[in-house]
Amino acid sequence: MPIAKVGDLNISYIEHGSGESAVLAVHGNLGCADWLDLVMPLLPGSIRVIAAEWRGCGGSDKPEPAKDYSNYSMNTHARDMLGLLDALGIDRCGLYGHSTGGIIVSHMLALAPGRFGKVLMLDPVSPMGLQLAPGQIGVLTQMKNDRDMAFAGLASAAPTLFRPETMVAGQMPQYADATAPAQRELFERLIEKTRILSDGIWFGTPHNLALEWESGALAGKMPSMTQEHLVLYGKLDYWIPRDHIDEMAKRLPNCRLEVFPYVGHSMNLEVPLLFARIFTDYFRAY
Repeated sequence: MPIAKVGDLNISYIEHGSGESAVLAVHGNLGCADWLDLVMPLLPGSIRVIAAEWRGCGGSDKPEPAKDYSNYSMNTHARDMLGLLDALGIDRCGLYGHSTGGIIVSHMLALAPGRFGKVLMLDPVSPMGLQLAPGQIGVLTQMKNDRDMAFAGLASAAPTLFRPETMVAGQMPQYADATAPAQRELFERLIEKTRILSDGIWFGTPHNLALEWESGALAGKMPSMTQEHLVLYGKLDYWIPRDHIDEMAKRLPNCRLEVFPYVGHSMNLEVPLLFARIFTDYFRAY
């Protein structure tokens, strides 16, 4: 996996395509660039896609988190991504953000609005931030400490891959018969990648998302985020409230929202062919 020097950090990324149109892809919390592994081979070579890994994730450096997790803030992640673009010599590109990657993308728009064209978001944390429920915080703690809990917790981010009757408390989720071997293999790999995450990710992300929610500073900048936005939302999403998505779509000046009734939080993993088609159609003309 290629590595770029961004300040004092090594930031890892994967790349697909070599066209003039470039898109930076920013994964979600507990994630890595591998979340696009089923999608990348389906994309045309005419779109250059750079899937970056946050500090604390995947092959990127994992600095010791500050006591207040300030070095893992959403703004810090956004500045890392801008630094990666600088290191790669990319002056202007499109942006894609999944889950918490969405609010990182929004910070990038606030920091350097002239560098970006179209924006695609998949079940994003909105610029308003996110106050997780105590039960969700508890799930994250258990996921860090126990692989089986990590499996069950991450399954809630891709629920259509699993038999519904096994997606209940006290049971280990079981793959649905329709879940392809490639999806199962990737999901198992994503679980293993959670074992190497920094505490700045496990605990810093929910802490900093709550600060975003309390401050409202980034949310106040939404009217100035005039780039074309396409927001995709799975109706079976457990993590992102629908009312947050509706409010985001209402407050952004140029935003289109598409809702998918039989998809959860991660179309890129649950229905990769559909996601690849949407991604390609959206960015092909960029």
